[in-house]
Amino acid sequence: MRPPLSGEHPPAGPGHRPPRPHRTRPEPAIDATRTEPAPAPPAQPPAPPAGRLRHTVVWAPAVLMGALGAWGLRRDGAMWRDEIVTYDMAHRAPAALWATLRHIDVVHGLYYALMHLWFTAYEAVLGPGGLLGPAFGGAVGRTLGEDVIALRLPSLAAMTAAAAGVALLGNLLVGPRTGRWAGIAFALLPPVQQYAQEGRSYALVCALVVWACYLLVRIAARTRRAPGRSCRALWGGYTALMLTACLLHEFAVLVVPVHGAALVLGRLPRRTLRTWALTVAGVLAGLAPLALASTRQSDQLSWLMWPDPLQLLTFAVLAATGIACSRARIRSRGPIGLRALGLPLLLLPTLLLFLLSTAEPTYVDRYVLFSMAGFALLAGAALARLLRPVGEDGQTGTRLRRRALAPVLVVVALLPVDVRLRMPVSRVDDATAVAHAVRALAGPGDGLLFTPARRRIWVAAHPDAYRDLHDLALRRDPVASRTLYGTERSGDAIRDRMLTTPTGRIVVVGDGPGQPDDSSDEEIAKRTTLREAFVLCRSRPVHGGRVALYARGEAGCTAPVRR
Repeated sequence: MRPPLSGEHPPAGPGHRPPRPHRTRPEPAIDATRTEPAPAPPAQPPAPPAGRLRHTVVWAPAVLMGALGAWGLRRDGAMWRDEIVTYDMAHRAPAALWATLRHIDVVHGLYYALMHLWFTAYEAVLGPGGLLGPAFGGAVGRTLGEDVIALRLPSLAAMTAAAAGVALLGNLLVGPRTGRWAGIAFALLPPVQQYAQEGRSYALVCALVVWACYLLVRIAARTRRAPGRSCRALWGGYTALMLTACLLHEFAVLVVPVHGAALVLGRLPRRTLRTWALTVAGVLAGLAPLALASTRQSDQLSWLMWPDPLQLLTFAVLAATGIACSRARIRSRGPIGLRALGLPLLLLPTLLLFLLSTAEPTYVDRYVLFSMAGFALLAGAALARLLRPVGEDGQTGTRLRRRALAPVLVVVALLPVDVRLRMPVSRVDDATAVAHAVRALAGPGDGLLFTPARRRIWVAAHPDAYRDLHDLALRRDPVASRTLYGTERSGDAIRDRMLTTPTGRIVVVGDGPGQPDDSSDEEIAKRTTLREAFVLCRSRPVHGGRVALYARGEAGCTAPVRR
């Protein structure tokens, strides 16, 4: 009998019980769809809420713009002729203001009305008889020389709002870093700082255009994200901002092609394009009455000429720099890209104004001040890319420090320009210096002439300096004549009054050397009589003008001055 092979059981014999089979516990079934939970990542700080993020984007540009605007806001108490017009018109009674606008300067009518309300409220609070006047010693004066802060505060506030709007716009288009740098770049631009310190409408127009751009980008983003969601409130705000900007200054309408280009480049739905076209039609309809009225006063622009080489060079540098900045690698968030808005906003308004100037000179750089926002957006995107954090897209600490030198050097290079903007010589003329020269040369009862007559606007800045003088050419003052400069007598009447002035002395206030002489009969009579019947005693040049004392003879030149 053979033995059992390995693995076999011996044959069963009588009474033999076979061994029990070995029982094993069955393996649990494996669910292929079930995965083990991954280990929890290390705790990350919570992301800041959207509201807090917006605040961090806005506060740095806004504070910087406010600080730069407040720096040297008084400009040594100096003011130039356009600011004096603002002050004079804003302090006329509403009926007198309306009567004047029917003859001249209707294009700035809304701004003068707003400034009238502003001065009324300001003087009611801080004036000598105002609510807080006794506490502040009557901080508001009665002449522009004492009210320069009040005159310029609205422009400073508007430009601060514009800087915040540029920052929010950059955040909406690309991200918070771009928004913050765009707002800072906007605040550092010399033209922005200049018009933040001027009592004119250009800062307000710039702020309104910037916020209109912001609302348009929000409308585009909401249309793409939620097509069925209503945008009526946003469209209403956009319409109000655009219409107000155009009524403050007609050339704000040049931003309309910019918005159209941005919408087309963003490939927005036709429904959105139709809504925008209807909105623009409403804005143009609201602007039409003002445009028609201003055409009757187009002789106000007769002083404009073709842009000078410096203006052309400035635009060329800004355009080239903006185009270079647009090459930075960025990823826009919404349908309207930063390039689609920034480049047209920088280029189109100025190019269109150049085109209009070929038919009739109309170009002044401040008319399209809002194009600075387009440059700031492009520069902000480039700075955000250049100064990205260490570790992002190969950025190293050494490279970051080296690249940070470029914007620092630009700021240092612009510092002399910024300092000069806070000096009286940065503007066309200085009515305060003119008033000081008049006080130094004139005596009580002396005659007074303005050559040309439009320089009579300097009186509104410091009327006390001219109070004891006799304006020999004036027939009706500016308020009574419903004009800016008053109306003058005939040439013969002016000559007779010059020859019979009681003191035999005349103080002549006019343009400086190199300015063309007016060819009216009145101006010819002034110049001829001075040349033939008077001698020049003393002359004092001032910024933007000249004050001279004439007398009938040498003896009159030595008469004592008692003022």
